[in-house]
Amino acid sequence: MARIAVVEDEAPLRADLVEYLSACGHDVLGCGDGKELDDALDRHPIDIIILDVNLPGEGGFSIAGRLRSHSEVGIIMLTARGLNVDRVVGLEVGADVYLVKPVELRELEAQVRTLARRLRAGPAIAPSPSLEMDAAVSAQSISTEWIYDQLTWTLIAPDGRAVKLTGNERVFVALLAATPGEPVSRDDIFRALGKRGWDPADRSVDSMVRRLRAKCEEAFERELPIESVHSVGYAFAAPIGMR
Repeated sequence: MARIAVVEDEAPLRADLVEYLSACGHDVLGCGDGKELDDALDRHPIDIIILDVNLPGEGGFSIAGRLRSHSEVGIIMLTARGLNVDRVVGLEVGADVYLVKPVELRELEAQVRTLARRLRAGPAIAPSPSLEMDAAVSAQSISTEWIYDQLTWTLIAPDGRAVKLTGNERVFVALLAATPGEPVSRDDIFRALGKRGWDPADRSVDSMVRRLRAKCEEAFERELPIESVHSVGYAFAAPIGMR
């Protein structure tokens, strides 16, 4: 049996999930948004959170990243967003499992049981105090997300390396960073860059993205997590903050 919080703003679906998982023997409560989840976590011990992405107020990606920064609670993302870039972001911000709606309730419960067993098992070998201290120092000294500095037009990698952006690159990165994990349409990108709208014959944005990737890969010695989303546009496929 697992202690579960279902975070889903659609009341009928939330009620169905709570009822089914309760009938399977789990201790389940329902929450409509992130605030209700925070209140529940203050009052009840929770093993696993089943988390929708599209929530009122704070979104599921943000909630997952916030919780994972200080908690080992199990996180199952259950969402209608099935794009690969969404899966990548969901797992990178700390989700243990990513399921796409509609999902078989038996499959969901099987994932709950599997995750609960994994959480109960814990690490096979307890780290020594010195290793725990080293890990704590590393966690404090290395950021876990990308940063876009709006004042200096600088993109900063998780390890602290930075690249100065051009004017058009700044507009493009800021647009993607505003909704990490979500595709931004080519039309929106073209308009943000001062064009009338997307022109299939205009390859200037694709050329800019190629130059930006090459510049960042040389500076960061790692691939820039900007993905092309087929027939849509581009998305930043990693956690990113703006300051």
